[in-house]
Amino acid sequence: MAVSLLAALFVVLLGLGLLLRLSLRRRRSDIPPGSLGLPFVGETLQLIAAYKTENPEPFIDARVRRYGRLFTTHVFGEPTVFITDPDSNRFVLQNEGKLFECSYPSSISNLLGRHSLLLMKGNLHKKMHSLTMSFANSTIIRDHLFVDIDRLVRYNMDTWDGRRILLQDEAKKITFELTMKQLMSVDPGEWTERLRKEYLLLIEGFFSLPVPLFFTTYGRALKARTKVADALRSMVRERRREAIATGREEKYEDEVEKKKKDMLGALLESEEGFSEEETVDFLLALLVAGYETTSTIMTLAVKFLSEAPAALSLLKEEHDGIRGKKKPGESLDWSDYKSMPFTQCVINETLRVANIISGVFRRAVSDVQIKGYTIPKGWKVFASFRAVHLDYDVYKDARSFNPWRWQTSNSTTSSPGNIYTPFGGGPRLCPGYELARVEISVFLHHLVTSFSWEAAEEDKLVFFPTTRTQKRYPINVRRRKTL
Repeated sequence: MAVSLLAALFVVLLGLGLLLRLSLRRRRSDIPPGSLGLPFVGETLQLIAAYKTENPEPFIDARVRRYGRLFTTHVFGEPTVFITDPDSNRFVLQNEGKLFECSYPSSISNLLGRHSLLLMKGNLHKKMHSLTMSFANSTIIRDHLFVDIDRLVRYNMDTWDGRRILLQDEAKKITFELTMKQLMSVDPGEWTERLRKEYLLLIEGFFSLPVPLFFTTYGRALKARTKVADALRSMVRERRREAIATGREEKYEDEVEKKKKDMLGALLESEEGFSEEETVDFLLALLVAGYETTSTIMTLAVKFLSEAPAALSLLKEEHDGIRGKKKPGESLDWSDYKSMPFTQCVINETLRVANIISGVFRRAVSDVQIKGYTIPKGWKVFASFRAVHLDYDVYKDARSFNPWRWQTSNSTTSSPGNIYTPFGGGPRLCPGYELARVEISVFLHHLVTSFSWEAAEEDKLVFFPTTRTQKRYPINVRRRKTL
């Protein structure tokens, strides 16, 4: 009996799904062409299967060839328009808060918290985005953050000599410690290491099915989220008590004093009067932003360089030249960072090829006209950065790692800002993009001047749920002779 009822229910749902698709096609003949796939499931399984391989491009390539650079599909439970041309992507990014609003799967929004920068909208997002950028601009990095970046990178590398390490894990440890220092002025220790381990569990739940049972990935992530939030909450309360005890609850009045604060201090002193929950959610989301993406770029830059000996040789030459002008063990300074032109080419190319942020989801807040098509109100849009960065019509030999392309204009278009968007764009441009570049540059400097390495075993890239190496990139490390 139960089996019959389930079978009947399935048939009804299947029929409703088919009617929905027929209704959409009849009602909106002006929507971008494409396929909504199977009822309810859509083309989600094909998308996930593609991104679990070394080469996810055929999922988009095949549909672009058939339907064009804007095509309709149905993924993660909703009809979605994929956008793969640079002009349309820029249109979506620039119209954030006007024609489109950010929209992410519930698994991500629940784990980050409703007060995270990623999910904020309107004037509050503008204020918080501006506040974040004010603590990650070039002047702040040069005058206040650079010395800690150099110190913590060298501190973490001190134990690498003669070891087989998992570079992806080591890079994550470095970026987590850097982010904790920048956000809350906390140095590495037992507390930060315990927090980092919980953070790993939290991040694993981002692209999992949102089933909140204790034995599921999402259930474990929710539990870890509670522990991380509790730890951050304790830090917030401690800092508030310190401020009251030392009479520092009043606003800082001059810019010099303001620059001495960390992000938590700025939140506590803000005129907005953020609640404890808002402060914790905001810090938690910034930890994600500063931790996962930067560490992955560090790892993939080393992997790509290892597979491109000529590029690695030129990078070593650049950094040996910088190190040769300094005393043994002397720290880098801002002028050293500014004299790393080929390093910036390597970082640009790693960002382009790796596409740590494959694209962004947005939702149309009204019917939107674009390229002669209509995106219906409420539909999701996926602006695919990856499709543009790896497009042969945009970049010569687009799917090859070639840092030299950044020494000259090697794009087939005349507007680089329209086509190169590894940090997003528009009002949601990543506020920490310059900080990430500095951290990666300092990391590469100390790696290539202090060590030689070789891959311990063959590893490959995978792209779901996030971009990473399958085996966390194991390498054998040996210290170089002092220059």
